[in-house]
Amino acid sequence: MARALRSQLPAGAFRTSPDRLGLVAINLAILALGWQMADGLNQWPAFAWPAFLPFAMIMGNAVVVLLFATHDLLHGRSLKGRSWRRLVGLAGLAVLWMPPTLWQAVHNREHHGHTNALADPDRGYLEQQPRGWGKAIQHLFVPSTQVRKPWLLVGLSSSWGVHNLRLLLSVLVRNDGSSQGPAGFRVSRTERRAIALELALIAALHLGVVLWLDLDPIKVLLGYFLPIWIGYGIAIAYIFTNHMLCPLSEVNDPLSNSLSLKMPWFIDLLHLNFSHHTEHHLFPDLNSSHYPLVRKLLIEQYGERYQLVEGQRAWSLLMATPRFYRNATTLVGSDGQGAVPLPEFRRTLGVQPGNGQSH
Repeated sequence: MARALRSQLPAGAFRTSPDRLGLVAINLAILALGWQMADGLNQWPAFAWPAFLPFAMIMGNAVVVLLFATHDLLHGRSLKGRSWRRLVGLAGLAVLWMPPTLWQAVHNREHHGHTNALADPDRGYLEQQPRGWGKAIQHLFVPSTQVRKPWLLVGLSSSWGVHNLRLLLSVLVRNDGSSQGPAGFRVSRTERRAIALELALIAALHLGVVLWLDLDPIKVLLGYFLPIWIGYGIAIAYIFTNHMLCPLSEVNDPLSNSLSLKMPWFIDLLHLNFSHHTEHHLFPDLNSSHYPLVRKLLIEQYGERYQLVEGQRAWSLLMATPRFYRNATTLVGSDGQGAVPLPEFRRTLGVQPGNGQSH
């Protein structure tokens, strides 16, 4: 399938656009400007502090764009040489507390190599897996029939951080394939050293920002934590929908194990077509500006299998289903109750793209 679709794409579709490097620079500048503004908040009267909130939103979106732009760059072919990839990855992922060497190991290699299979560190937990702290936090934070709304809000702002902490502990403390996550993995000794060094540099950057803000509670809350919480929340809202409504499978078939979202055009423009997730898993190194063309081809040629649903409906389904896998196609609650089959998304004649029907 991928080979047949590839032949229908433009010759330059797999050439990473240089504008992704520009986006990394622009959004780093937005964050730096925001921190500079936040450093002056102590000179604002208290009643004026809410006026900073719109810029905190802009800074939060900058965090999201940094993730998505760097994601494209680290999959693409434009960065030649390990040093350049590490430098750009560090610049783009530092605010997300993600060492680029760890990202390439867990995302590019493990997740894309074993998508929603038992070996995928990013899959959902199995009902029969031991209830460690990682599984307990997923039950508490992740959208499901059992989540409580206050904890869901906390989860949106912190699930990305919990995910990173779990991965870092897995490779830096033990690196023996065990994990508090859904599946363990190992990195090489060279990768482990690189991850430790990159994490130290990232920690120094974050400490520098907090010191820049004079450890002032208002400055740090509005200028550092709030934009990061917003950015993490937007990013994880996408990520929750990527695979959690899809079956487990040892066959790496993106039409089965990945879900794409139908989002407003301006959101896709702003977030580099990240909603096109099946398209991305079919062609990880494709320039994301060509994802809409792949979507068009998938609808035309594989419409009965292609899983495309509106973002709001995907979230409604997440909230209407439990989160642990009893088997490949059945979800169940943490108490073993409320087992339901996974939703099935299909397109039929007369159903517009994105109106996935759940059965």
